[in-house]
Amino acid sequence: MTESSLYNFVLIAWVAAAALTIPYLLFVAAPYGRHARPGWGPTIDNRLGWILMELPSPLLVTALFFVGPHNGGAAAVFLGLWLFHYLHRSLIFPLRIRSGKKAMPAAIMGSAIFFNLINASMQGQWLFNLSGGYAAAWLLDWRFLAGAAIFFVGFAINYHSDGILRNLRRPGESGYRIPQGGLFRYVTCPNYLGEVIEWCGWALATWSLAGAAFAFWTIANLIPRALAHHRWYHKKFSDYPAARKAVIPGLL
Repeated sequence: MTESSLYNFVLIAWVAAAALTIPYLLFVAAPYGRHARPGWGPTIDNRLGWILMELPSPLLVTALFFVGPHNGGAAAVFLGLWLFHYLHRSLIFPLRIRSGKKAMPAAIMGSAIFFNLINASMQGQWLFNLSGGYAAAWLLDWRFLAGAAIFFVGFAINYHSDGILRNLRRPGESGYRIPQGGLFRYVTCPNYLGEVIEWCGWALATWSLAGAAFAFWTIANLIPRALAHHRWYHKKFSDYPAARKAVIPGLL
């Protein structure tokens, strides 16, 4: 089996795993954050867990960039987009969390590390090895320009929404309130909507099945979690805005 054939086989299996994940997560919310519950084994500090589970992604993609045969042309820009998201997600975001002394199950951290290692391998291998390379002219292609614009719009939505959630708490507090403002006017989880938009933009900018697989995984993970959050808010707050949808304004 050639390297390309093996890659395609793993990619198909990866997409199939995402499809199987959707029905499971529709019924079982991952036990961290507001859905934390006992029975999931040892725990780890929430901030440290975030750093350890997200950091493999920028490190691995960066390594694949430097060892790959196709790290010229547009490759450095793709690496820059990846690092733009993941250095924020792995180093800045967790250090700004205001969740008191919360912990997450080590099993959740481990599963996230596994996901990030596989996903980063799929993205980096395609971009810097198997794609044949992206010429510098790709940066002027409509697919890259539109995809990059969508990517940054999604990041901005995610960042702004995370800021609203973070500012609901004073330092040291760990309770929950109903978020207001921004896209919270329309949906319970605009932060998740932003991340879905972001990685759909990545899929378009890279014009790759690897990018599309990541976008699909993001949908498979975050849409069910948004629905779980939506149900949780309605149970906890009797005055929760009835017109809000879970994640897609006016639809879902």
